[in-house]
Amino acid sequence: MKKRRRYTTLLLLQLIFWLGCSDIGMQFDNHPRGNFDALWTILDRNYCFFEYKDIDWDSVYKEYSARITSDMDNDALFKLMGQMLAELKDGHVNLTAAHDVTRYWEWQEDYPSNFDVSVQKHYLGNDYGIASGMRYKILEDNIGYLYYGSFSNDIGHGNLDQVLNRMAICRGLIIDVRSNGGGSLTNVEKITSRFFNERRLIGYISHKIGPGHNDFSTLYPKYVESSDRVRYQKPVVVLTNRGCYSATNEFVSIMKYAPNVTVMGDKTGGGSGLPFTSELPNGWSVRFSASPMFNAEREHIEFGVEPDIYVNMEGEDKEKNKDTIIERARTLLKNQ
Repeated sequence: MKKRRRYTTLLLLQLIFWLGCSDIGMQFDNHPRGNFDALWTILDRNYCFFEYKDIDWDSVYKEYSARITSDMDNDALFKLMGQMLAELKDGHVNLTAAHDVTRYWEWQEDYPSNFDVSVQKHYLGNDYGIASGMRYKILEDNIGYLYYGSFSNDIGHGNLDQVLNRMAICRGLIIDVRSNGGGSLTNVEKITSRFFNERRLIGYISHKIGPGHNDFSTLYPKYVESSDRVRYQKPVVVLTNRGCYSATNEFVSIMKYAPNVTVMGDKTGGGSGLPFTSELPNGWSVRFSASPMFNAEREHIEFGVEPDIYVNMEGEDKEKNKDTIIERARTLLKNQ
């Protein structure tokens, strides 16, 4: 584990070194044209998915730069920059000013939610446990149910020990990460390590080594470690929807390699680029995907991870306070 962390730290230092050096010699004035050109150039030299997404960034520049005027105010400039960034179709790309933050949410908003909090309350009731942001309960058919709404909620090893020990009596476990927008990859590592009995290759990562759109390092392997604490051995179903993004996307990708795990629901929202930030002359900050991550087959997961079993929530079930996806998971676990 220590060796792996040293490697991760080294990779991040290399990335930071390149991104820092890439700004040397780029001088832009603090006016609408200068800030626009700075934003376009930072992305041009550092964004990692141009080729994969087949984006003609030069054409994007021609389209949006023609709309820049010397007297446009901050609101108009911010809106125009946000429209340009939306061409990247990336939820990790944001422009942040004192008055607003641009966002791209079509990876989620253009699809059915496949999750309803009011229906979920019917399953949890008032008698459920809470630990490190996890809500959990043993359902009446002896199926364990655990909902984790954000990987930003730090998880303790002791919390995981207690929860998994309680779920040991169950026939199987449902891990629901629907509408989990991501958070810390450290929490991803903590949880996934409880479902592997040996070290396993689960993906690759690369980083920019030059200003060209294809200037990337070789692919570096990523492994999940097997925890030396409590590990769950029974069947598991991971529930997903389009709201699973960033760190949750990575979690689902990893769990597909775990034994006895089935991913059920909808395709995840994606977001596999490791984000980095830079600053414009006027002080606005831009966040963007700088390092692409892949699954163990060296496939991009930027646009999401497919479930093993597609299931959508049915309106008839919802009216009866039933979650179609939870019910299908329960049936699957009872038949294993």
